[in-house]
Amino acid sequence: MANSAQKYRVCVIEDDPDVAFYMKTVLEKRADAQVVAVTDPSIALDTIAAFDPDVVITDIEMPGISGIDLLRELRSKHPGMPVVVMTAHVSVDYAVSALRAQADEFLTKPIASSELVAIVGRLAEEGRLKRAASQQQVVLAIGAHPDDVEIGVGGILSAHRDAGNQVVILTLSRGARGGDADDRQHESLAAAELLGARLFLEDLEDTRISAADPTVSIIERVVAEVQPDIVYTHSAHDRHQDHRAVHAAVNVATRNVRTVCCFQSPSATIDFRPTRFVPIDGFTEAKLRLIDCFRSQTEQRAYLEHDFVLATARYWSRFGGGTNCEPLEVMRDTADISVPAASIHTDARIRRDQQ
Repeated sequence: MANSAQKYRVCVIEDDPDVAFYMKTVLEKRADAQVVAVTDPSIALDTIAAFDPDVVITDIEMPGISGIDLLRELRSKHPGMPVVVMTAHVSVDYAVSALRAQADEFLTKPIASSELVAIVGRLAEEGRLKRAASQQQVVLAIGAHPDDVEIGVGGILSAHRDAGNQVVILTLSRGARGGDADDRQHESLAAAELLGARLFLEDLEDTRISAADPTVSIIERVVAEVQPDIVYTHSAHDRHQDHRAVHAAVNVATRNVRTVCCFQSPSATIDFRPTRFVPIDGFTEAKLRLIDCFRSQTEQRAYLEHDFVLATARYWSRFGGGTNCEPLEVMRDTADISVPAASIHTDARIRRDQQ
């Protein structure tokens, strides 16, 4: 049997107490639903707002407000909420009115219990899937070179992906000054595949990336295509000229993006001043696996060693929750960039990360 967190929530609006009780009983017993029955239509909208049901079932003929009027109000205030309209009178006019007001189902009384359970289950499941899809975010991480975003926000990106968000990586050069460009391209592709991210791999000249065009135009093109809710990129407080240039270009090209945050690079200066510390407990192993994709770099760069990466995440946890954190400078913030609680893995997984 489903627990209370999994039960479908159904609000029945019916001024006949006997009918309301019947429907409540059927749905609780046979659909294992959590049901609120409202026999006073004047409080229906307030009840729906407080209860936040998966499905609303309403009669058409009620004192004070009709089911059609209620449906129109619901479509205005809760546009995606599934609504079933029912009546004891078979009438083409009623059906047309309900459909014009965008009812999901139109039923005539008496309603068979099996039909009621089947319709509520189907609409509730469809509604939850639509709601989950609408809540998913598109996350764009922009780095100057291969491995930049994996080092900076590999844990955060793994958490986003685990939560069902779409992750996109834009790498502006192939890092030819740091190794063989073909090797680094293959490593970037491997990391993106491991993360389940979409990869845009550009070919700007390493160490000569411009803060203007073509960098700005490339970023604008990708932003227009993927429509991100959140962008992660380099900080301005960085010794590497490419990192500073990408930061400046992102600032121009993402002016309409709701949230833009800057991650820490190994070349960040002491002026790097994070204001957000995102716990990545449960995702440190995922971050290490992403970094391990860049084999051409791990043998020559000490900051890619596992102990160094974990020590850095442990240090930043002094300022945030959890045991391991990734730090961010927030440029703009109107979206939720915290790791969803549902995405944090079990205590055993977290303890394993700490070992």
